[in-house]
Amino acid sequence: MHSMTGFGRGTHTTEGWLASVETASINRKQAEIVAILPRSLQSLESRVRQAVMPHVSRGRVQISVRIEKPEGSESGQIRINPALARSFESAFTDLSLIIGRPLHPTPADFVRQPGILEIGESEHADPEEAWEAIAPALNQAITNLNVMRAIEGMHLREDFLARLSKLLAFTHAISEHAPSRPERQREMLLKRLSDMGIPLGTDDERLAKEVALFADRCDISEELTRLHSHFEKFHGYIHAEEPAGRPLDFLCQELFREFNTIGSKANDALIAQTVVEAKTELEKLREQIQNIE
Repeated sequence: MHSMTGFGRGTHTTEGWLASVETASINRKQAEIVAILPRSLQSLESRVRQAVMPHVSRGRVQISVRIEKPEGSESGQIRINPALARSFESAFTDLSLIIGRPLHPTPADFVRQPGILEIGESEHADPEEAWEAIAPALNQAITNLNVMRAIEGMHLREDFLARLSKLLAFTHAISEHAPSRPERQREMLLKRLSDMGIPLGTDDERLAKEVALFADRCDISEELTRLHSHFEKFHGYIHAEEPAGRPLDFLCQELFREFNTIGSKANDALIAQTVVEAKTELEKLREQIQNIE
């Protein structure tokens, strides 16, 4: 079980390039992969996405790729584009003539203008050469991302098991209390009739029929059976190797439906209170499930 949130970093150096890759993932209902690369390496976006896709079934994963010349490389120094710098200054001269007053570019203007000062040669990197450095760094980043997601997933699994134990306890309490409900209804009917001055024998056929109808209306044995079946499936998905976020979310909806039906059919204050507590715990469980893949 993996969480959908995590972070991973990887680096790799070849003779020509030093690649740094960072991966970060957050919650999303569907899988979404966003790759951020230098302009000259946009053609590698599909390769980056293909490398990440087998590891993600849900969640938004952002991959940031940065390359530079290795430390000590002369070509990694700051480079100046003389033609672009002269053209930039000439544009200020033309602008001065247009507005009728002198304008002069400041050093900050030259620095802010893209392309005049270039650090290294990342904007001119050959995609195939750069990929030799990026691919190992990307694999390392993905591995580290999955390690973090697996650790958080382990903690979430422990939380799920604890909350499932509470839900099982609530279900057991309802199951133990439910069989006594028809008998208590019979006693309540006898007391009401007695208070109204209408004595009725305990073996009266009309009383037996009324109690039988009540017992049929408030029978929750099917709902309890389905709850236990859902709990078994829940445990199975929690310990499965494949991503379980979607089926667990569906099971939570089914559990909520069964508890809601029990609360409606049981017609009992104690069972109704237990159902409220179970639904509260179930809502907390469902919120946590939104964090897993």
